[in-house]
Amino acid sequence: MTKAKTTHSVEAHTQATTGCTTPSATAPVTPAAPAMLTLSSKNYSSWSLRGWLLVRFAGLPVTEKLVAIDDASARAELLLLSPSVLVPRLEHAGISVWDTLAIGEYLHEIRPEAGLLPSDPIARSHCRSICGEMHSGFSALRSALPMNVSAKIKKFTVWSRAKGDIERITEIWRDCLARYGGPWLFGKQRSMADAMYAPVVTRFLTYNVALDPVCAAYCETVMAMPEMQEWIAAAKLEPIDIEELEVEF
Repeated sequence: MTKAKTTHSVEAHTQATTGCTTPSATAPVTPAAPAMLTLSSKNYSSWSLRGWLLVRFAGLPVTEKLVAIDDASARAELLLLSPSVLVPRLEHAGISVWDTLAIGEYLHEIRPEAGLLPSDPIARSHCRSICGEMHSGFSALRSALPMNVSAKIKKFTVWSRAKGDIERITEIWRDCLARYGGPWLFGKQRSMADAMYAPVVTRFLTYNVALDPVCAAYCETVMAMPEMQEWIAAAKLEPIDIEELEVEF
């Protein structure tokens, strides 16, 4: 079963296609048209959080459609068993977009004033590069430290491959914060990159990952966003646990 509510939220995950369908290649897109965002678990789905934040950053009002956690396709995505799940999915003005990066690019096209991508071409290409790296990489981190917003694990041993992913992510953060001046990865305005890396912040907090002061401060900045507080509050209300993702030590 699914349930819907009206909010200003959204997200999407990967598919081995373009990630976008439209009834007409020439039909104009109206930003004010009704939009729906299909999501899975707010406690476990990092891809849903990414898409949801992108929609919020863009200021596109959407109706959320929540797929039941015990739905087979949603469960496969959460357990990393399927590479091509159509959740999250954004439907807007007759267009359906189901890949996180495609959603971000689509939102940038219809709402460029939101600044999801930097205006400077060099910074913009840099932003796209680190978003792509997050989108397609860090598999060891995903499997070793699954997203679980409600959990707090104080003594967690991170295995070596996941440590490599953590080192690369924190390197990206330090470089961006130093290069663009913070407090966000590309300066004073939140971008697609902050949405893409926000679920990593929750993972670092869940598993008590030790961070340098610069990266720890960035995590605090992300977690202080009203949107993150709203998402976390909703995640904690989810009644169903997925046993395979409830890590115990």
